[in-house]
Amino acid sequence: MKYEAIVMGTSLGGMDALRAILTVLPKDFLVPILVVQHLSARSDGFLAKHLNHLCKIQVKEADDKEWASPGCVYLAPPNYHLMVEKDGTLTLSVDEKINYARPSIDVLFESAADTYRDKLIGIILTGANGDGAIGLRRIKERGGLTIVQEPETAESPIMPNMAIKASKVDHVLPLDDIGQLLNRLIRRGE
Repeated sequence: MKYEAIVMGTSLGGMDALRAILTVLPKDFLVPILVVQHLSARSDGFLAKHLNHLCKIQVKEADDKEWASPGCVYLAPPNYHLMVEKDGTLTLSVDEKINYARPSIDVLFESAADTYRDKLIGIILTGANGDGAIGLRRIKERGGLTIVQEPETAESPIMPNMAIKASKVDHVLPLDDIGQLLNRLIRRGE
């Protein structure tokens, strides 16, 4: 298989965007998906529980030193950066905020790009700041595939627009097309 992991980043409007993508994935999806959704530091885990209830694929908050396993979506816990180590384990950190956010999309994307290189798919979804643009560029520089939600379909187009300006993106797609593309890419190894 060509790809070994997927990373997604979102902010304002992210719950609906994640639901639109994750609900079309099968429970035996062949790669792990790592997600940063900007959340309040006081969030109570609702997002993971809500998405896990709606999706066929398992959705949970990531644990420190956990292996990123196929068929699971790992959400960065509130107030923790989520990173990927070279051996594929996940690490949580309370290092300083990046782009005013912890968790930061750039932190996840940059660590995943360095680990998975050309075997990574990076996706930027709706959001109201520039977090993720630099990380998506790193994924592209390391040979990974980059996807951005079409700004016109985003609740907040700022994050998709910033990502498109930061690098040459492989696919700019309406939200409803992203999950289907992932199914095709992972099933066929395109």
